[in-house]
Amino acid sequence: MEHPLNIFSFLPHEVVAKYLHVLMMFVIVLLIVIIGKMVSGLRSEVPSTKQNVFELLVGGIYKMGIDVMGEEGKPYIPLIFAIGLYVWFSNVFGIIPGFAAPTANLNTTAAPALIVFFTYHFIGIKKHGAHYIKHFMGPIAWLAPLMIIIELIGHLSRPLSLSMRLFGNIFGEDLVIMILFVLVPFLVPLPMYFMAIFTSTLQAYVFMMLSMIYISGALEEAH
Repeated sequence: MEHPLNIFSFLPHEVVAKYLHVLMMFVIVLLIVIIGKMVSGLRSEVPSTKQNVFELLVGGIYKMGIDVMGEEGKPYIPLIFAIGLYVWFSNVFGIIPGFAAPTANLNTTAAPALIVFFTYHFIGIKKHGAHYIKHFMGPIAWLAPLMIIIELIGHLSRPLSLSMRLFGNIFGEDLVIMILFVLVPFLVPLPMYFMAIFTSTLQAYVFMMLSMIYISGALEEAH
């Protein structure tokens, strides 16, 4: 969703209209890199409030990753955390004047969804080798041809579900906020801003949780 005014208004309108979500994505990636650099320096023996907050956040994500994916999922927690940060910032940027939510564009939501899709299949092949095909064959041998078709449809629908859910929620949310701001500016849209922060956080959580569930399924032995 493109705001009437944004930080890239100095660029030609054709460029902004076509690539605004890409430009905002680069801003968010740069912001995450800066935050990561800043957090990496917080190693005081007497932790500050800022360090405590980040340790609580990282510790919570790490525990959630172990609970869902198990001990074998430890190497993939940084990927999940990075995707979660990217999705959350991408969602929240839509409610900041002068910015836009990259996740209000289907291309941007499809990118992390495809990363998750290819990653968990790579993990499954790495863990099980050729036996990974058993995940698609079901528990009954004579039903294997039918189960393979059903499983393939189910797996191919996962990136579509991840990307469409995120895109639909954020696009609709931004649209409502913009309409309210135009019709009744200032105080009336304020509750929507708080609701937007909540739904942005919820969508990031759902994206992370589903990604971990997919990775966990790839790590499990086929039944």
